[in-house]
Amino acid sequence: MRTRIKICCIASIEEARLAIGAGADALGLVGAMPSGPGPISDETIFEIAAFAPPPIAPFLLTSEQTADAISAHLRRTHTSTVQIVSQIDPAESAKLVELEPNVRRVQVVHVEGPSALDLMTAYAPHVHAFLLDSGRPSAGVPELGGTGRQHDWEVSAEFVRACALPVFLAGGLSAANAVDAITRVRPFGVDLCSGVRTNGRLDAAKLCAFVQAVRRADQELAPRGN
Repeated sequence: MRTRIKICCIASIEEARLAIGAGADALGLVGAMPSGPGPISDETIFEIAAFAPPPIAPFLLTSEQTADAISAHLRRTHTSTVQIVSQIDPAESAKLVELEPNVRRVQVVHVEGPSALDLMTAYAPHVHAFLLDSGRPSAGVPELGGTGRQHDWEVSAEFVRACALPVFLAGGLSAANAVDAITRVRPFGVDLCSGVRTNGRLDAAKLCAFVQAVRRADQELAPRGN
């Protein structure tokens, strides 16, 4: 199976075009956050989402924590997918299904330890996929993504094995560790921001190297014929 590639922190139509041309399957569009890189205005998110051609999926990264607020954010930006970066009340997750039944919903789980596995059951009935990241929601200033840190891939691999839904892997990925990450965790997709940037700008050479590394991992995992 081909590992999907999501390039996050897309800041402009030019960056979107570069990511798509390199082989991205999805674009991460970061709304207002308490910390971390890449936030852009809702107007810019709307423009990039409108530009993205099918089947490219524009993801709205929202830090809103209630179904009503997430729905309002979606209606301002018109993305096909929402990535909920806060670990919201599962009741709000259920309500969002009713408010936005046609939007794909991805719940972020920040892997701070084995307890991350306990969140799977609470959210799985209400979402289409999970994304495992390295934030610290309980920090004084909450970290909800974009940390550039790697978390415990053994926990992530266990999450993937136990989960019936697609799981994206994020957190400290780059061309240097993509093959190791994919062969160890076996995620549905990978997601990164800083690993393909130089001085905050999307770097075509790093982007190409990352995509090539992902494809090498796919080849290593492909069944061998007799």
